[in-house]
Amino acid sequence: MKRLVIALLLARVFSIMNAQVESIITCPGEDCATQVNVSWAAMEEGTCVEYALASWPEALSYARPSCENQCFTFDSISSKRPNGENFIETPVFIKCGTTLSGLTPGTDYLYRIMRDDGTPASEVYSFRTAPAAGQEWSCCIISDFHNYTPLPGRTRAAMDMLGQVEKYDPSIDWVLHLGDVCAWGGSWSFWVDLYKHPYFSKYMWAGLNGNHDNMSRGYEKCTSDFFRDANYVPRNGYKGQEGVCYHFRYGNAMFVMLNNEEMRDSTGFDAAAQWLRKVVTDARRGSNPPRYVIVCEHYQWFNGVNGKTSQYGRWSKIFDELGVDLALSGNNHIYARTDCLYDGKETDGTRGTVYVQTPSADNERGQDMDSVLTYNQDLIKYRFTEGGKTVGALSMKVNDRRISLTLLDRNGTHLDTVEVKAK
Repeated sequence: MKRLVIALLLARVFSIMNAQVESIITCPGEDCATQVNVSWAAMEEGTCVEYALASWPEALSYARPSCENQCFTFDSISSKRPNGENFIETPVFIKCGTTLSGLTPGTDYLYRIMRDDGTPASEVYSFRTAPAAGQEWSCCIISDFHNYTPLPGRTRAAMDMLGQVEKYDPSIDWVLHLGDVCAWGGSWSFWVDLYKHPYFSKYMWAGLNGNHDNMSRGYEKCTSDFFRDANYVPRNGYKGQEGVCYHFRYGNAMFVMLNNEEMRDSTGFDAAAQWLRKVVTDARRGSNPPRYVIVCEHYQWFNGVNGKTSQYGRWSKIFDELGVDLALSGNNHIYARTDCLYDGKETDGTRGTVYVQTPSADNERGQDMDSVLTYNQDLIKYRFTEGGKTVGALSMKVNDRRISLTLLDRNGTHLDTVEVKAK
């Protein structure tokens, strides 16, 4: 522990003196037991990742960027400074990403970005690999906090909420976000500001593209390239969606991340559905099939205001067909969840999918709900919102017997729990 503290302090000093990289985030690798992806932006070529076991930080390894390309994605886009002043962002940088492979399952690692001359270019970051098969793990699920530098309280509320999840479960291994983490994904300064928050240096974050992450100010430009180039996720998505849609394995669960912005018409939806069928079927037929399949998208399954069917109507038959265990979403800013559903009906949990959508977490952009459900009273078991000032997130614990999801409010109060049985 003493060596770790010294390494952290030294790296902080070097990074203050030589800050030429930014927007560093740890993303999942395709198999998080032995891989993670690291994403960063550099002002010039010639950087790499230096990493080591947290328990033995002197034994260093190095990984060169798999991707090291000049990025113009965020150039010449209208935005706002933290003081509210209008300006045009003109960032051009070297987009870097690499996969750290051959890692040990269930192990804590440290890393930092280095220059080719051997000097550190960042502070020290950490992550934990997924455990070996059969071991329990946990994560925090959060979404819709719309980082916006003129209103820093939004992200502060979300980070405080993550702290409440940590108090509830001090052993959480990583963070899953379900989109809309930036108010305008086209504003590079918003991503840079977001990734400076301490929880981004402490955990691996797996996320997906939300409609706000997909847009610039005033919808002047809308593209999933914003999400792609602010992160470095596995390039195993379907054509045109590499680096945006992806799947990864964490312990005994397979996660499949979808992009609603490419499913606005039947052609886009069919492409996503075909890919989902293929990757889930291949995984189930593989030598190490997942115990759970979890599908994530940004748009809500139900309208939390009145219970009206939303994306559930699009996906439920396909999820039934594929045996999806858990479906997660955000966007609606109202928490809503079902018990296990199959063929439009509730089951005893031995067949079907549990649907859960997160509340907002920014203490600003929530919404009210009707006191009584108008639709799907037989399917929706619990809803939660605090109105416009809503903050909430979930703790998820997973073992070989069940997935347990617990909704917490801003005070850490336990509001709701649902279990997904292993089948």
